[in-house]
Amino acid sequence: MAKKSEWKYEATVARVEEILDEIESGELEFTEVFDKFAVAVESLQQCEDFLTKQRSQVDLLLENLGDSF
Repeated sequence: MAKKSEWKYEATVARVEEILDEIESGELEFTEVFDKFAVAVESLQQCEDFLTKQRSQVDLLLENLGDSF
């Protein structure tokens, strides 16, 4: 994974979409398909981790906002 300051959710999703297009093209060697698939899965896990963290932060903010009233 890139350094946190360099990692971008949108860029990662775009890369996964590119990988899927490459796989679906049918032009990759069999071993390349598995390599690309592994990269896509790792990238999707990074996205899931990012979204989970962001959701936790939003939940905390909402909880703190609710405590203010």
